Amino acid sequence: MITISRLYDDYSTAARVYNELDRAGISKDDISIIANNSEGWFEKGGEPGRIDRDGDGVDDRTEGAATGAGIGGAVGGLAGLLAGLGLLAIPGLGPVVAAGWLVSTAALAVTGGAAGGLIGSLTQHGVNEDDASAYAEGVRRGGTLITARVDEKDLAKAEAILDRSAVNIRDRRLMWQRNGWNRFDPNAPAYTADEIRRERELYRTRV
Repeated sequence: MITISRLYDDYSTAARVYNELDRAGISKDDISIIANNSEGWFEKGGEPGRIDRDGDGVDDRTEGAATGAGIGGAVGGLAGLLAGLGLLAIPGLGPVVAAGWLVSTAALAVTGGAAGGLIGSLTQHGVNEDDASAYAEGVRRGGTLITARVDEKDLAKAEAILDRSAVNIRDRRLMWQRNGWNRFDPNAPAYTADEIRRERELYRTRV
């Protein structure tokens, strides 16, 4: 099996990618997702709470239903397809919503006291250390990480799906480095909801 990881700036985009992987025949058992929950969009009861990514005071699912933009459907699909979604605290990331095969190994690393449990889990499954550090930092800054295990015969198909709307992790890493970032630090404070919103605005401005 080959491991592929991609970062997305928000969970609704990642949810659409997850659904596409599922429809393409990639087993749900081979897909993991780790999404930042500092904004509290996923509540302890296991259901999405009030979701307002654009900060306009209106639940994004309502907007999606009204405009047909698919935001609500993507969020609903994420909650429905990943019955195992749960809240997890990872050092340096703060609260995340996570499910899938990668999550259990990351959780074990954290329980065992190893710094950078997520990075350790990614590198253990073939992700190079620089990318793993950037993926962890991306989740810390509000992003959502999808990691899939695929057979070689499915690699091209899975990469084509995962690459749609994914962050260019090397370009993003360079942007952070120009602003003084070096590597993911599990001892760094988690980003607040306001900091994440400012970070996303910065990405939109750069684009």
